[in-house]
Amino acid sequence: GTISRSNAARDETGTDPSPLQHYKNLLAWLEQTPYWLLALLGRFSIAAVFWKSGQTKVENFSLDLVSAEFQLGWPRLADSALFLFEHEYQLPLLTAHAAASLAALAEHLLPVLLLLGLATRLSALALLGMTLTIQLLVYPDAYPTHGVWATVLLLLVAKGPGAVALDRLISQRFSAASAR
Repeated sequence: GTISRSNAARDETGTDPSPLQHYKNLLAWLEQTPYWLLALLGRFSIAAVFWKSGQTKVENFSLDLVSAEFQLGWPRLADSALFLFEHEYQLPLLTAHAAASLAALAEHLLPVLLLLGLATRLSALALLGMTLTIQLLVYPDAYPTHGVWATVLLLLVAKGPGAVALDRLISQRFSAASAR
């Protein structure tokens, strides 16, 4: 018949599993987490970080699905962004206007590519370059935050976007075409 509650908790030898065995079972279960899920969560999360930063650099264009904020005009570089690049960031080799414009463009384009899983490795590599620039030249004391960003971006560069990505579909299409 029936299995009693105390018998259901026992292992195949008829003894209760040790705490160590419970821990091993938990680890085995966690190791089954599919990479595509981790990559999708990583892509979404890091894209949101840079998108939100990019939104602070432009006026007349706002798109935030979470807060349902939409303003779909032609984007213009915000005066506050230009001020920060002129007085606080002061990056070498670029004028403040060029640096602010490139940052605003990158922080809007690259997150969209990451969300789509399109040119994922290149997009993540570019954002990693931005992260290193911010860490080394702008906010050197923010290494805990930038370390988390860099970890997610390095994972995407090294392992790719996962199965739920346009990169995967394109790769499969080219593989099928070259096999013919």
